[in-house]
Amino acid sequence: MILLSSPHQHSGNSIQLTMFTVIIALIPAAMVSVYLYGWLAFLLLTMCIGASMLTEYVCLHLMKRDIKRLWDGSAALTGLLLALTLPAAVPWWMALFASVFAIVLGKQLYGGLGYNLFNPALSARVVLLISFPLQMTSWMIPMHAGATLDMYDFGTSLQFFFFGPDAVKQTWDAVTMASPLGYLKTELGQGVTVSQALSDYHYSTFYAFIGREAGSLGEGSALALLFGGVYLLARKTISWHIPITYIATVAALAWVFNLINPDVYAPAMFHVLAGGLILCAFFMATDPVSSPSSAIGKIAFGFGCGLLTWVIRTFGNYPEGAMFAVILMNCMVPLIDYYIRPRVYGYFRKRAKA
Repeated sequence: MILLSSPHQHSGNSIQLTMFTVIIALIPAAMVSVYLYGWLAFLLLTMCIGASMLTEYVCLHLMKRDIKRLWDGSAALTGLLLALTLPAAVPWWMALFASVFAIVLGKQLYGGLGYNLFNPALSARVVLLISFPLQMTSWMIPMHAGATLDMYDFGTSLQFFFFGPDAVKQTWDAVTMASPLGYLKTELGQGVTVSQALSDYHYSTFYAFIGREAGSLGEGSALALLFGGVYLLARKTISWHIPITYIATVAALAWVFNLINPDVYAPAMFHVLAGGLILCAFFMATDPVSSPSSAIGKIAFGFGCGLLTWVIRTFGNYPEGAMFAVILMNCMVPLIDYYIRPRVYGYFRKRAKA
């Protein structure tokens, strides 16, 4: 008789399958970014993914770990997520620096996959924004930048990516514009009403949904991100608790305050579609390593992310608060897990007799 230890049944899931499922879910958003920014987006995606995988290889080699871990998909996913959080006009060396930071300090320093406290891609993005705010808030004009810069020409995009606008006889002002969140924040600071600011910006809810507004590569199309998010939910790679609670919290707060004073507070749909909310809700906040383990804990985590995102966007100095919200809530995960523990199977707590 052969005795086997439990468990006796395997779910069929694995780290590699999970990582590549998320990568597949991000393909629509990556394709939209290439459609909006041409070869420039392709070069940025390639740089981040390639640099992340190369850095992972070097780290595994130096730590004398199995090189096969390189192909579990985690490094490639980190590079892809990082690229989608960056502006299309970001210099190549910043993309390289962020990729190395995400793998070395955001992942391997904590012990590798499964031990990181923060989402590696988000932590690298935050470091870039704090260190290089000008470059990280220079948003390329999508599609119609072709009037002054042909982003669909590989040679032109290659020169721009490595040598900047001077190499193609352009200025930053000619090829960049403000994002909806940034423009609204600036105009509100000057006493302009929300409706007037959005009208002057020619903001379109439809374009923000399908993918025509300025922002990071992954902020271009809410529709593409929702396709990926629904795919992850259908595959049960993630649960609904964090993304739905996150988005619903931001929408509810925006709706209530917009009812109170529509001249000062942006409407709910604007907040939902603008910036990196949907990207963070489905792909960043749901990181199983840096998010709570219980269902109630996930709901509390999603609520905290939503609350912080809206507060930072509305009252903070930064127009976008999604990434800061997720990073701050990552710090709260040990506390959430401590006080909201999942029920242990077979354990019953006896009520003390009075």
